[in-house]
Amino acid sequence: MGARRGPGPVSLVPEGGVRLTRQGDPVGNTFDIDAYLARLGYQGSTAPSLAVLDALTRAHSQTIPFENLDVLLRRPIHLEPQRLYDKLVTARRGGYCFELNGLFLELLARLGFAVRPLAARVRLSTADRSIMVQRTHLTLAVTLDGQDWITDVGVGATSLTRALRLEDGLVQATSHDTRRLVREDGRWFHQVRHADQWIDVYEFTGEDMPMVDREVANWYTSTHPGSFFLQRPTAALALPEGRRVSLLGKVLKFREADGSARDQELDGPQDLQAALGEHFGIDLPMDALRTIPLD
Repeated sequence: MGARRGPGPVSLVPEGGVRLTRQGDPVGNTFDIDAYLARLGYQGSTAPSLAVLDALTRAHSQTIPFENLDVLLRRPIHLEPQRLYDKLVTARRGGYCFELNGLFLELLARLGFAVRPLAARVRLSTADRSIMVQRTHLTLAVTLDGQDWITDVGVGATSLTRALRLEDGLVQATSHDTRRLVREDGRWFHQVRHADQWIDVYEFTGEDMPMVDREVANWYTSTHPGSFFLQRPTAALALPEGRRVSLLGKVLKFREADGSARDQELDGPQDLQAALGEHFGIDLPMDALRTIPLD
């Protein structure tokens, strides 16, 4: 069945945006916003607007890497905003969706954006939409002047570098690729175009993903033996001029703006340490890296 046009814009964010009170959610925590912005290398306006949202999204995806190294090292993944701040800002590490989008949610809320956490299901490895996949992804919806936008700095090598207008079928160019959001039978599909083919990145319905649900999904993704994140190291970072760099197992991939790509194979923990430091700004000791399987 083809995508069906909705009756018009669908509001995903309640008036006033995030106002959560449960321990560990945005309200009630304190951290240094200026230091966070400095970590992003961002020096512009912080007044809520589409231009600022796009600039912050781009800065985040180009500065703080997506990575799963703590999962492989069997370290607990904490989702409380202060713990996320300590890891991603103070310790200058990266993380996966619950960490990256979780902290970005906190930043946007504190800057005055009307923002809401949404639950999603990643479909990159499951193209058949009749197959249900786990709801283990966090994405964000932001409302500006009555229009909803999707932003996501935590979906690996497909992390956004600008927000996407929530409009059925609208093709939207970013600095790194072309995207669209399509609606079918009450489900939104976030897609990226590769060559002449549209690939589903993830799907969502607009349902909230409050902290209690994030904690359960995070527990699964960080501890279940079948979780993708427990198999091999992965890292990704958007680069200027439409380029990207990513790591999956022992393969380091460099993708150019024209879509061409070059692979480099890593050989052992020394290569892994060098690649993490040079390309992702991650500094981990050799004794830890020796425990991480590359295959």
